[in-house]
Parts: sequence; structure tokens; C-alpha cells
Amino acid sequence: MKTFKIGGIHPHDNKLSAGRRFEQVPVPKEVIIQLNQHIGAPAIPIVEPGEEVKVGQLIAKANGFVSANIHSSVSGKVSKIDTITDAWGTRQQAIFIDVEGDVWMPDIDTSCKFKPTCNLSAEVIKQKIADAGIVGLGGACFPTHVKLNPPKEHAIDTLIINGAECEPYLTPNHRLMIEKGEEIMVGVQILMRALGVDRALIGIESNKQDAIDELDRIAARKEGIEVIKLKKKYPQGGEKQLIQALTDREVESGQLPSSVGVVVQNIATVFAVYEAVQLNKPLIEMYMSISGKEMEQNGNFCARIGTSVKDVVAMIGGMPENTGKIIAGGPMMGKAMIHIDTPVTKRTTGITFISAKSAPRFKASACIRCARCIQACPMGLEPYLLYKKALRQDWDFMEAHHIMDCMECGCCTFTCPSRQPLLDYIRVGKATVANNIRARKSNEK
Repeated sequence: MKTFKIGGIHPHDNKLSAGRRFEQVPVPKEVIIQLNQHIGAPAIPIVEPGEEVKVGQLIAKANGFVSANIHSSVSGKVSKIDTITDAWGTRQQAIFIDVEGDVWMPDIDTSCKFKPTCNLSAEVIKQKIADAGIVGLGGACFPTHVKLNPPKEHAIDTLIINGAECEPYLTPNHRLMIEKGEEIMVGVQILMRALGVDRALIGIESNKQDAIDELDRIAARKEGIEVIKLKKKYPQGGEKQLIQALTDREVESGQLPSSVGVVVQNIATVFAVYEAVQLNKPLIEMYMSISGKEMEQNGNFCARIGTSVKDVVAMIGGMPENTGKIIAGGPMMGKAMIHIDTPVTKRTTGITFISAKSAPRFKASACIRCARCIQACPMGLEPYLLYKKALRQDWDFMEAHHIMDCMECGCCTFTCPSRQPLLDYIRVGKATVANNIRARKSNEK
């Protein structure tokens, strides 16, 4: 089976919700829709308090090319536009909507009828995707229309679909491939048409054999689409790792996947593209998993954006009493939350509950120079050295030693026998270096 060549680890799957079909979360009485749900500039609100809105109506407009539109996920009245404290203690601007009924915009196809063909031009497809506010739903939330417009000097010949879902606990992509396989395959064809390519590779890890079988069955009827079984290895779903595993092409430091003729899209993004192009449905719902070893039960859910995470968790018995850590996403790349009374956003792929017993903060001891972090790093970096330089605030050294290549996968911290918080400090260093680079570029203009 194929995989990437450098580094990687083998954490336990803990795919506890893999066998659970999606449940629809009831429409709440109020939604809180954040304006910063994507990489790039926050969207600008175009509605006013007191205004009536419908499901799928544009309520905040993209602020520039690297930004994304935001739509109402419910029908009702805008009660206010105010700031909230998000799950990480940061103040965010949001639109509050009191729900009244469930009236959809008239141009959205709500018939649920499968539409297998698309004859639209590439430009029309890209515009529909931009209009619908589609972003990368693997967690990064990079606006999809930007990816579909790579630099002109980069000739794209291959579309790669990321179905690896290598992060422990998370299962929404797995369930989408099983439950929405036909729609996903049409979404792949739409993206191929948008990029002008005749080759698409769908990479899926070997622990999802049922998904592999389902998509392979459908792909047999499609021209130019191949489903490839990948070795179970974290972080198989990283863009550069997936490209290397599937095509044996290597994206150089500081370069984009388009530099080697490839564009990568996540499975959930592909399904959202299908709905946007074929049904005129903007991104107003999230497919997510709620999981944890101490949960009464684990599950997969479809929730309207703006719904309280607390309401979703309540559907399977609420938060366990012995919870020690709540993670937005999975335990490797996810971030710890300070509470769950926070709205579902385009970033919400899953919520993972870790018991207090399983989530202690160990006291770090001295580095024993075992080099396990170097062996595990899928980007070929030296995490122990970057960690030390972050402690000393040697930002120039970190930049020169490719800190911006770090994908924050957590392999280094996972393998460290000294329990040193390598990733925590590397993240600080990476953020600081990124700010320094932006400031330098701004001064050069």
C-alpha cells in the first residue's frame, strides 16, 4: 500500500463513531453565525438588526479574494450583530438570528433529487463555488475558489481527493463516503471540469475498507477517477504527504501543491461543491462527529452552522462528568476548548472528549537527545531544535530553518519520551515568524 516516505506515527484509531449514520440536529431557536470562519479576511455583514432572512440567504460578503461569503443557516429575524467569546477565549464578531419557521431561498433545490450531470463551464462552476462560500472542510477552511484559481505558471494535471481522515476519533468523511458516495463522485467530476483536468485520485486509508469499496464501485463507471488504498499512517491526510503517496511528486519548501501540477480537496468539501453547483445550496450545514471513550454513545451529525455545540452534544447524553479536555477536532491537530457553549462553524469537523485520567499535563524532563521527534517529523524538520529556539525567541533562526513548513501535526510531541511541549512552542514560533514575514513584505511595498 502507498504512503509518504518521511516520518509519521501510528496512533490508535479510536474511530468510535465510524458505524453510526448521520443524524440531523433539530433547527435551534437561535443561531450565532461568526464572521470569521475561514482563512483570510472576515466577511462583512450586509444585514441589519430587525431584518428578516431566509435559509441560504447571503448575510455577510467576502472581504477580498482570500475570504468567503457567509449565509444564513435558518430563517427568522436578525436580533443583533455583536461580539462573542469563542471556544478559545477570543472575541469574534457574529450575527445573531432568532429562528422563525424554516423558509428557504427559492433558488435552492430542496427536493433531494440526485443530479448526476453538470454541463456548466469552468468559470461558472468557480463562481458558484465562490458565491456559496465553500471552504476547505478538512479543518484549514481555505476558500475553495482560491484553490481552483492556481497561479497561471502552474499547469494542473491532477486532482487529488483527500479521503484519508487519519486524525484519531474523527469519522464524518468516512460516513460521507459511505452515505453520499454518488454525490461525492459527481462533485469530483465538477472539480475536474473546473480545473480542466482528466485525472482524479481519491486516497483513502486502509482502515476504511467499506468506503474504499463503495467509491471504487462508483468510480468504475467514471472516466479518469481512481480510488487508491493507502497505508494507515498519520498524518497521511497532510497535503504534501498525500501528494507524495499518490503521485510520488514532492512539493518543495515554501511551494504550493499547484507547483507540482496538483490541487487537493477534502471529501467533505467535494460534497459541499456538489450541493453548491447542482442544488444552488450554500455552505450552511456541517457534517461532524462527537466522540470520546467516556461518552454514553458516539455519533455523527449534520448541524446547521450557528447551532450551539452544547445542543449537539446533548443529543448523545451530554458531556461526560470526568471530562478533562474538550478538543475541537481530533487529539493530534485539534485545539483544546474552554467550553462547548459555542456555535458550530465551518471549522467544526468534530468534538472529542478526553477523560481527566487520559489528559494529564505531564511535567517535562530534560531532552535525552533520542532524536525520536526528528524521525517522526513528516516535514523533515528538527523539532527539538526549533523548540529550543522558540524558548530563546530566536525567530530569525527559526525562519531560516523552515519553521513555516511545520504542519503542526503533533508527531513530535506524541513521540517525545521527555514529555516536552514541543508543538506548543513551535506554534508560537511559527505564528511569530509568520507575522514578521507579513510585516517585512508590507514594508517592502
